[in-house]
Amino acid sequence: MTRDITADIAASVVRVEVVVGDMVAADQALVVLESMKMEIPVLAAAAGRVAAVGVAVGDTVLEGDLLVTIESWRDDQGVR
Repeated sequence: MTRDITADIAASVVRVEVVVGDMVAADQALVVLESMKMEIPVLAAAAGRVAAVGVAVGDTVLEGDLLVTIESWRDDQGVR
């Protein structure tokens, strides 16, 4: 199962904290956006593996634009 993480507001991308293949924990920062001189971290809603990164530093995003795709991580005991 994959989960797309999208921008909640129009903003500039100031940092990308992950790359494809990274394992992330719930509430880990994925991307940092800047809007109206405020930095806004975008956090992972659940643990998983980064399947895609749709932005780079310097990009401008609009509300709803794809930032990162996370896929659930499973092992023999189930979801981690």
